[in-house]
Amino acid sequence: MRSFLIFWAGPLGFLWGWYFLSYYDLSMGMYFFSRDMHDLVFRIYGNALGIAPESIPPLVARACIVDTGLVLCLIAFRRRKQIIAWVQAWRAARAGYVKELPSVSVS
Repeated sequence: MRSFLIFWAGPLGFLWGWYFLSYYDLSMGMYFFSRDMHDLVFRIYGNALGIAPESIPPLVARACIVDTGLVLCLIAFRRRKQIIAWVQAWRAARAGYVKELPSVSVS
C-alpha cells in the first residue's frame, strides 16, 4: 500500500511542482522550469488534442481530483474494518459524553 501511494503521489507532486514553477517562471536557470517551456508543452498538447492550450490545466486538475478520490476510496475499502471500528468507538464515546452532561431545566 505504501508503494502504491508513493507511485501515485510522486508523479502528482512532480507534475504540480513543475506546473507552478514554470507558470510563475521560477526557472532557477533551467529551461525546463521556464515560462517558454510551459507554453510550449501546453501548445503541443493543445494541438495534439485539438483544444485550446489554456483549457488543459483545469482538465488535468479535474482528472487529478477524480483520481485522488478513487485512490482514497480504494484505501478506505481496504481498511473498512478499521474505519468501522473507529466510527463505532467514536460514536460510543460521544454517546457516553452526552449522557454525562447535567440536565438543565428551564423554569
